[in-house]
Amino acid sequence: MSEIERGDRLVADELRAALRASGIENEIVVVEEAGSTNDLAWEAASRGAAAGFAVFAERQTAGRGQYGRRWESAAGKGLWFSVVLRPPITLSESPRLTLLLADAVARTITQEIGCATSIKPPNDIYVAGRKIAGILVEGRTVSDGSYVAVAGIGVNVNQTLVDFPEELRASAGSLAMATGRTIGRSKLAAALLRNLEQRV
Repeated sequence: MSEIERGDRLVADELRAALRASGIENEIVVVEEAGSTNDLAWEAASRGAAAGFAVFAERQTAGRGQYGRRWESAAGKGLWFSVVLRPPITLSESPRLTLLLADAVARTITQEIGCATSIKPPNDIYVAGRKIAGILVEGRTVSDGSYVAVAGIGVNVNQTLVDFPEELRASAGSLAMATGRTIGRSKLAAALLRNLEQRV
């Protein structure tokens, strides 16, 4: 029986309540499965979703990484989510957004889990020499001239080595592999959203 079946399921109401305690009132959606959470976030942004809107998927079937690479998203084992951002920057300034988000994710992992992290610019986060998180920022200028971005974030949380495709087993890792313990995904998810809200 997987972790997701044993009660480690993400619940939108619980995530919203955890953020509300910090004075953050973001809209949060959790879906069972998505092609890519970035696509769902863009749909929400096109409908006028406010900055901070976040969508999580328990499983992605077509998760995207940098340069069109596929992001492996084992069901219930990690955090696969996207956040709508409306920062006061221009499209030409957007590359620094990726580094800002990577720093926020790395700091959160260190604070919450106790793992030393390193960032491989611009968007990969490593623990103990293995890649455990990545960020994909997609941005565009909209009709009113403002900049809108969707930040897709993937964090490997409770995978074991066999959860990764064979070609990734030498380089990919998870927080559980690094710490030797199962990590509560909901608590980490709330901390990530809280820190991202404060940094962007």
